[in-house]
Parts: sequence; structure tokens; C-alpha cells
Amino acid sequence: MTHRFDWHNPYASTRSPVFARNVVSTSHPLAAQAGLRMLAAGGNAVDAAVACAAVMTLVEPCSNGLGSDAFCILWDGQRLHGLNASGPAPQAWTPAHIRRRYGCAQDAMPKRGWGGVTVPGAVGAWMALSERFGRLPFADLMAPAIEIAERGYAVPVGVQGKWAMAAALEELTTQAGFAQAFLPRGRAPAVGELFRFPDAARSLRLIAQTKGEAFYRGEIAAALAAFARDTGGDLTEADLAAYRPQWVDPIQQTHAGHALHEIPPNGQGIAALIALGILRHTRYREHGPDDAAGLHLQIEAMKLAFADVYRYVAEPAAMDRSVEAMLDEAYLARRAALIDPSRAMDFAPGNPVKGGTIYLTAADERGMMVSFIQSNYMGFGSGLVLPGYGVSLQNRGHCFTLADGHPNQVAPGKRPFHTIIPAFLTRDGQAQMSFGVMGGNMQPQGHLQTLVRMLDHGQQPQAACDAPRWRFNAGRSINVEPHMAPQTVAALAALGHEIGDIHDSYQDFGAGQFIWRLGDPAVEGYAAASDPRRDGAAVGF
Repeated sequence: MTHRFDWHNPYASTRSPVFARNVVSTSHPLAAQAGLRMLAAGGNAVDAAVACAAVMTLVEPCSNGLGSDAFCILWDGQRLHGLNASGPAPQAWTPAHIRRRYGCAQDAMPKRGWGGVTVPGAVGAWMALSERFGRLPFADLMAPAIEIAERGYAVPVGVQGKWAMAAALEELTTQAGFAQAFLPRGRAPAVGELFRFPDAARSLRLIAQTKGEAFYRGEIAAALAAFARDTGGDLTEADLAAYRPQWVDPIQQTHAGHALHEIPPNGQGIAALIALGILRHTRYREHGPDDAAGLHLQIEAMKLAFADVYRYVAEPAAMDRSVEAMLDEAYLARRAALIDPSRAMDFAPGNPVKGGTIYLTAADERGMMVSFIQSNYMGFGSGLVLPGYGVSLQNRGHCFTLADGHPNQVAPGKRPFHTIIPAFLTRDGQAQMSFGVMGGNMQPQGHLQTLVRMLDHGQQPQAACDAPRWRFNAGRSINVEPHMAPQTVAALAALGHEIGDIHDSYQDFGAGQFIWRLGDPAVEGYAAASDPRRDGAAVGF
């Protein structure tokens, strides 16, 4: 609460931070408004987040759907809670079965179709959050989404661009149910064209009437299992009936007088914590927020983090290195010592001692804050859509490996490595900010970049959101956004970074939503920001 921002925004932006005592920030205005409806009706931030999440399955179908997975970190007013709503592999999945059924010649899992579909967890997340923390009846939370699914909405610019790209991919358009659901006129909808999804409305009504039970142990579950049997899948009614999300304790890393909290593995949130811990052992604070020398140190710290994460992170029971070992201060200092301030490098994993996505956030004047993310993984996920019910299924199984001995090797009932990560910031044990940056492996990179800008350089949330981003890929390869200063790009190249300039911020540089607590939520309230790389909005009252 004592952190002071420079409220001037040095970057070109069409958005200003939103100040209110009750706020919602999402990547689509209709979802944000659904959350406000819940708050205005006497609901809390959890009610708002669940209503937003349900609407997002409709208005940004390229990124998420009713068959998504989800994660959440929430502040209940006193303490943090984590929710892991990623789904496990079907019981039939062994490496031998996957190779035999889907013809995998290498170690990679299938990208589209049933070979990538694990049990969907998002609806389970809505159920768990509402049951434990919600104030309004669960059916009320589904009402805005049902109305939008039935009446339709005009497709916005950002979503339409991604939709059109997907419509050109045969690997998607040939999947069962895809064209029927998402190419209603034989093509992707145009910008401003009305899109209705009555099949999804049917599912949402069943979910509302049964508090979600129909999805896992009722009519929708039976339809999903029959769909799998008929079209070559392994998902069964027993797989769905056995599913429960897991409440977990977030893991953390201190930085600049604050603590960053992430969901523990099987997610990649630990990458942001490792990178921040490594960065602390460098001289990055000597450089300005847009200086190449400082950005170089951040990039190298992120590389080191990913090297370890891709080698060691999996379902916790399968990991041969503990979270504690990977975050050990002495180990992070040794990793930081590998960074050369004068040149880019390609790092291997260290050896710690054994031991398409949407993001939204909501906060209310009683102090509850919710950081929530849900995703189909790649654009439109597996491509499979349950006919008559509008359930588009994720392809998180593609994140498994078939490689023998790897901790993330596929196995029955096992959860895959996950890229989607909500984040939360505290100061002196109290809530400070709920936030996230969606977009594959850009997510921990976005957490790192925006936090350094806010906490070390005093940039306010909307400015940190708007600032030009870099993205590490592999080796010495990075991308930078077109509006990064030419002299900065040249200096990074001189340091040995192999730079590709991709003119597609929606797809490649993530998008964030931020809610910063200003003081007493009932008095000063919050400041909220929404990323211009999406169609979204921060709204409040």
C-alpha cells in the first residue's frame, strides 16, 4: 500500500487505469460486465470471476471453452488459497497405448484430436469456487453466459483475427464438431458479425440447474463419453466422474519488498519465481526499465528458469527435484553466476539438490481478490466440439511427453505439465495485486517483466501492461514487439540475441489484466488495468 507509482504513461496507449472499489478486468467487455452484474447484485469477487469465466467460453472461443482447464489464486480477506483445476489423463493412457492408437513415431504427444484431450477441469473450478467462497446461487452466475449464448454477440477485432487463422488450419477444421460449432456459415465470422452458440446454452443451462454435476456425473458426461467412443477417443464416464479439483498452497518468491505467489507444479509458475530469484543476484537495478542491459539480464534469468522447468517440472509426485530445491537461494545464486552481462548464452538445466488462454481478475470492496485463468491450450484446443452441447475440448495432453524416464511422461490419471498460471502479489502478508499475463510460455515472462517495471521502476499497472515486451523462445532466439525502441533492439542484437520481430502481439506477446489494491478496499479501492493486446476492459463501480 506504500508503493508509489508514476501515473504518467510513457508508452502509446488507448487505455487509462480504472479506479473503483469493485472492479473486474477481463479480455472481453461483455465478460467484465457479467462480473459487475454479480457484484451489483450483492455477490463477491468469486461470484464475479465465475460469471466472467462462463461468458469468456463464448466470447473468446479461440482461447477457451466449456472443455477447458483452469487455475485460481484468491485472497479471501485474510489469506491466500490456490486451486488447481487441471485435468488428469484418461485411465487408458500409457505410452504404449498412445503410440499404438495415435501412431506417434517420436516422443511428442498428438497435437489435435482425442490424443490431446485430458479431463476438462474448468467447470469443476467454477463449482469448487462457488461452493466454498461464493455468495450468490450458482445458477445466477451462469445467467449472463446463457443469455449471450442464446442471443449471440458481435465478434470483436482481436478474437476474429485468431478465429480466422484457425479456420485456415485443416488440422482443426477436420475435427469432429468443429465446423458445425465455429464455422456456422462455412467460414469464421467477420468482425461485427453476430455469432450464436445455442448448443453451449444447452450445456450452460444443465450446468446451472445441477451446480455443475451434469458435466461430470450427468447428461453432459454421458454425451462426452459416447462422443469419445464414437470418434476414437479414450475419455470415459468413469474418468469424468472421478474428477475433483485440488486446493493447494501457493508457492512464493520475494522481490522488492513484496512476495510473488504462484500455483505449484504441475504448472510453470515456478519459472517466474526462479527467474526473479536469479535476477536478484544480478545488477539489473542499475539500468532503466527500457535499457537493453537490464532487459538482457531479465532474458538470461528467464532462460535459466525455463531450462530447469522444462527438465524437472511435472505432476509433483513424479518430480525428481523438489520445489524447495529449485528455489533454494544458494542454488539460484549459482545459476545467476552463469549470466554474462556482455553476451547472450544458451543454458542447460542445472542440478538442484533433490528434495490460447484467457485470464481475468476481480476484486470487491470487502477485500476479496481473485486471480483466475482458463484455457484450451492451443487455439481452439483439440478442435473437438461435442455436438448438441457446444463443449470444445482442450488439448493439454499434448504437453505430456512419451520419453522414457522423463518426469512428465504420460501415465493413467496423471496431470500434464501446464502453461497457464494465475499470479498474486502480497506485501507484509496482505493482498497487494491479483494479476496474470496469458499466452503459452509468455506467461512467466510476462509476470517477470511487468513486476520489474512496477516494483523496481515505479511504472503504474497500465503502463507496465502497455510497455513493449520481449519473448524468449529457445537458445538465443527472442522476439521483440514492434514498438520497442530501435536503439534497444539494436543493443540486444549486439549482445548476441537472435531477434525476430513478430507483428502479432495478440498471438505472441501475451496479454495481462491487473488489479492493484490502493489501500482499504472499502475506502480507496483499487486501480485496474487491461491489456490493449486483447479486446478487453477493466470496469468498476
